[in-house]
Amino acid sequence: MDDVVPSLPRRVGVLGGGRMGAGIAHAFLVNGCDVLVVERDDDAAAGARERVESAVAKSVERGLTGSVSSFVSRLTVSTDYAGFADRDLVVEAVPEIWDLKVSSLQGVEKHLAPSAFLASNTSSLSMSGLAAELERPQNFIGLHFFNPVPASTLIEVVIAKQTLPALVDSARGWVAGLGKTAVVVNDAPGFASSRLGVAIALEAMRMVEEGVASAEDIDNAMVLGYKHPTGPLKTTDIVGLDVRLGIAAYLHSTLGERFAPPQILRDKVARGELGRKSGKGFYDWA
Repeated sequence: MDDVVPSLPRRVGVLGGGRMGAGIAHAFLVNGCDVLVVERDDDAAAGARERVESAVAKSVERGLTGSVSSFVSRLTVSTDYAGFADRDLVVEAVPEIWDLKVSSLQGVEKHLAPSAFLASNTSSLSMSGLAAELERPQNFIGLHFFNPVPASTLIEVVIAKQTLPALVDSARGWVAGLGKTAVVVNDAPGFASSRLGVAIALEAMRMVEEGVASAEDIDNAMVLGYKHPTGPLKTTDIVGLDVRLGIAAYLHSTLGERFAPPQILRDKVARGELGRKSGKGFYDWA
């Protein structure tokens, strides 16, 4: 596929080339967009390129029409924000740290054309709060992709109070153009997906902590009884225990005690047991 899907922007930028950023870049790339990924330094940029190219190669192996070389010919990886100047849309995908999100979004916005749109992949932070830090908040929207992006069929479109209504319609079109389904939510702590997902995961952690059942049996109960594709604890390992802890801490501060992070989660993160990416979490991934 060399032609961009009509509903998609032709030139897309992604800030951050980690697991999520690389997945977002892959999604736009395989649907015909010209994609620029910007990372913090040369080593991170090299890692981002490797992740995106590997994801494209796997998609081609699984039957995606087109050659790897044809797709990656439209990929640029850089360390220079100035490259965003010709982008129609830029998606920010940096870690869930408020100050980092704000400085990153501001750094991107100052290079964008006035007509360009800016999106955040945040999974829990206030979109209206982030928008308030920008010069053109009306051009800002949430596009919450799910991990792993190539396999996920969901994107949560989050509307800040300042977001132009027409931008919401455009975002729905982008999601459809990526072959995924949009769930549109108003700005609220944790939106819909993170709030519900974290609530289930935290209760599952408390059950392990209290000796109610093993992680495996708790997950199997949700997979077999409620048709979840993976259980809440294995999902936590895939997402990252540090990521889940950050979201839980934010929801705790905004929504109250029901989102207080269990001690087992705090202890595992303190020991570096972050899930699949570290080799151990609630499961052994070695």
